[in-house]
Amino acid sequence: MARVRAPAGGADAAARRGCAGLSRGVATPAPRPLAIFGGTFDPVHLGHLRAAWEAAEQLDAEVRLLPARVPPHRPQPLASAAARVALLRAALAGQDRLGLDLRELARPGPSYSVDTLSALRAEYGTQRPLILLLGEDACAGLPSWDRWMQLFDLAHIVVLTRPASRPPWPDSLQRQWRQRAVAAPAALRAAAAGAMFSLRVSALEISASQVRALLAAGREPRYLLPDALLADAALLAPYRMPPL
Repeated sequence: MARVRAPAGGADAAARRGCAGLSRGVATPAPRPLAIFGGTFDPVHLGHLRAAWEAAEQLDAEVRLLPARVPPHRPQPLASAAARVALLRAALAGQDRLGLDLRELARPGPSYSVDTLSALRAEYGTQRPLILLLGEDACAGLPSWDRWMQLFDLAHIVVLTRPASRPPWPDSLQRQWRQRAVAAPAALRAAAAGAMFSLRVSALEISASQVRALLAAGREPRYLLPDALLADAALLAPYRMPPL
């Protein structure tokens, strides 16, 4: 697959973005990156949301949460797709920085990131930077992903890091980092794909498995989840043990 070219400037590019009316001599701004943050979100919690929020701020990107239908590298979700979407809609209500993308739920079969990014690239063309947001553990396993080297032809990869020590990376991934790492988010706008960047985010030690365990034990995971999820008992019902 050919590497996506860096964004082209000039009046033609401006026209393609619906900016043909800009006055002559005004520089055309680089397209705003689109970043996707995938996962099962089973359930979505404040750790997910805070990381996505900080990525949107620091990268000046549109960030979409992308729930997986059939995650290839982890156990299947406990809650149904419809239940997880309801949780995400409630969690994202009242703000417009983070969005929701349901394309993987609509696509049958395993939710491979390379297929999702291929669809986004076909939708948005060769100019707009695409970003795949990954946690450190997920990134460490990247060489085991389906067609993982094609990901760099389609998007930048941004690793969300926390102060704790980084899990070891295989040699193949370390080589890609040495070749592709950039020092600042601005470099992610200079091309549509192909770079890697490390982004420090707040260390909120929250896991979905922890939340599920609390709910199954009849406890309340307050301050681990958005208040909107606790306000409606039906939203978290899939994780609560039925009464005996």
